[in-house]
Amino acid sequence: MTNTPKKEGLRIARLLMVLSSISPLFVLWAIRGSKLVPDSYLLSFCALMVALPNLFLWLRIQAAKKHHVKSELVVGSAEDHRDHLLVYLFAMLLPFYPIDTGSWRDFAALISALAFVVFLFWHLNLHYMNIIFAIRGYRVFTILPPKDDNPLSGRISLVLITPRTSVLSGDRIIAYRLSDTVYFEAKECPPSSTLALSN
Repeated sequence: MTNTPKKEGLRIARLLMVLSSISPLFVLWAIRGSKLVPDSYLLSFCALMVALPNLFLWLRIQAAKKHHVKSELVVGSAEDHRDHLLVYLFAMLLPFYPIDTGSWRDFAALISALAFVVFLFWHLNLHYMNIIFAIRGYRVFTILPPKDDNPLSGRISLVLITPRTSVLSGDRIIAYRLSDTVYFEAKECPPSSTLALSN
């Protein structure tokens, strides 16, 4: 019997979270403008691409809180991805900044590059990368389950978005589920279920 990896669900939610994570690109695009697209259209489009995905993310968090979609996560080990997040975001943003959109060919190259980034973020489940979390002081940790006799233990990792400065082995954290692998730490109420990361 072979183990097939579990596919990440909530595809639409993940796609919108990816779009919210790359919203700084649309801010830069709006500032730079385009010789091909009138400002009235470009600014309206960029405003929508910044506002709608981030509004969805906020509503997703609020819905998880309202419906108590949360679990207790038991930490075996944790890795801080704060530095990785910031470096990756700025490494992603900088190549786009010098692109000129003075011709339709340049414009097509920009759209293709943007689509490529969206696909990579979505396919690699990097939808938790959001500069808004960093601005608000949140940190991102990848957490693994405690070690036990289960041969699958340690293979299933989750991403925790939290205001904590550190996450230690043995910590039990109540968190809201934003997607199958991304959780946002809660600060109130007892858990509705317990997830020891070994399921």
